[in-house]
Amino acid sequence: MKSSLQSGKQAEEALSQAIDRLWVRFFPEIRERVAVLESAATAVSAKKLSAARREKAQAAAHKLAGVLGTFSLARGTVLARELEVIYSQETSPGSDSGERLAEIAAELRAIVENRPSTS
Repeated sequence: MKSSLQSGKQAEEALSQAIDRLWVRFFPEIRERVAVLESAATAVSAKKLSAARREKAQAAAHKLAGVLGTFSLARGTVLARELEVIYSQETSPGSDSGERLAEIAAELRAIVENRPSTS
């Protein structure tokens, strides 16, 4: 019984270390996606969100929504999905929503930058 507990803890530790290595590997890409969302929010506020930038923001939000859950960042997934829905609309968000979009992007940035190590 004791060896099976040790074996389980070793497997859990190995998984945590693997997840941490994946985080390090993909962190630059994750940060870039957050930057895309920050830039889109700024463009919304300035009434300069092009269709191409909106589509890029929607894609970045979609990818973040998927990957953040993998790293146990459920709140980040919820926020990214909210942005994905907003940016997937046919029309650009109104400039009055720029502040809210910026707040969501800032919260995503904080979540990503402050992710604790799992090991």
